[in-house]
Amino acid sequence: LDTELNINHPYYDVARHGIIQLAGDDNFGRKVITFSCCRMPPSHQLNHTRLLEYLKYTLDHYVENDYMVVYFHYGLKSLNKPSLKWLQTAYKEFDRKYSVGSLINVFCKVLTNVLGFGKKIIYLKYLSDLREHLKYDQLNIPQEVIQHDENLWRKQKGKLPPVVKIPPPRPPLPTQQFGVSLQYIKDKNKGELIPPVMKETVSYLKRKGDSMKLYSTQCKSVNFDYYHDIHIPAVILKTFLRELPQPLLTFECYDHILGITSVESSLRVTRCKQIIHGLPEHNYVVLKYLICFLHMVSRESIYNRMTASSLACVFGLNLIWPSKGTVSLSALVPLNLFTELLIDFYMNIFNSRTVPGAGKILHLPQKPPISVLSARFNYDIKSALMNYSEGFGVKFVLEK
Repeated sequence: LDTELNINHPYYDVARHGIIQLAGDDNFGRKVITFSCCRMPPSHQLNHTRLLEYLKYTLDHYVENDYMVVYFHYGLKSLNKPSLKWLQTAYKEFDRKYSVGSLINVFCKVLTNVLGFGKKIIYLKYLSDLREHLKYDQLNIPQEVIQHDENLWRKQKGKLPPVVKIPPPRPPLPTQQFGVSLQYIKDKNKGELIPPVMKETVSYLKRKGDSMKLYSTQCKSVNFDYYHDIHIPAVILKTFLRELPQPLLTFECYDHILGITSVESSLRVTRCKQIIHGLPEHNYVVLKYLICFLHMVSRESIYNRMTASSLACVFGLNLIWPSKGTVSLSALVPLNLFTELLIDFYMNIFNSRTVPGAGKILHLPQKPPISVLSARFNYDIKSALMNYSEGFGVKFVLEK
């Protein structure tokens, strides 16, 4: 359960049960939220209207667009279950406002048939089937659900579920940029501080029109202009950040960033500056390059609707996460707030620290084309790049 939950949380009465949890991204880069029925107390101890409000509150702070819900049905009993009408109302309302990408329903085939929401609901019989859709290890599955799954295997197959063997890590390719450290990329690119994949995607998003190609490890060309979709390089940028072995803001800064909400409002920018200036030089340069670009995007929010707050919601969890486990619900507000402050007060926060050799790198045009700024960074990558990469664009090689 969420050990960071504060008693002053506006939905503490609901959140304390741990019914709703964050669980990273699915195989298409969509945010994943789990709903565990076994954690629901008896109905007289839980206000279901408040539960629905808490779900909305969670998504307002976590999701800008498409997302996935994993519903663990086990543990839902007559004592704790909400009405079917409540469930239908909740799903329809969420799908209308938050664009449910899909709902994975584990253990309850009846629910899939009753709700009647078509292809968006995926029924899975066993927990192991989840591996086809998302990173299984990032899920915080209740122990009683795991036990129930094992019992099903024993009853129907006469044995326990197979142990998934994780292959040993392979050494990275010389040209690999996803899933490797900033230092590795720098060493393989003649000391360049800004990773080529970041430089090229940002440049493409700014100019939109000059042809830029990426190559997968299979040497198949991916031309962004071919797809006529500016969302693809934007998603590649997010994925690159998320695939770093250590977050750009570093594990060491995680607890400091969580404390931003306890700092007096007038002192928060100063506190952000202190944290940022404690970053390693390389991380600082790459972060400054990225935030400079996001700051420019936010300045044109009247045209693109991407305010600093929206961009923070999209990028925040790609810049920082804990060294163990996943980000808790209670951590969303401070993480997004911190990122929003970086974007809003970019000039103030990044104006005093200099890094040798980084001056020219960090120069960006005053104002990119409005057409480019219309790119929605919350787009999920279900399309073209899946045909050219190994599992969501993990290993790309830039064309020389």
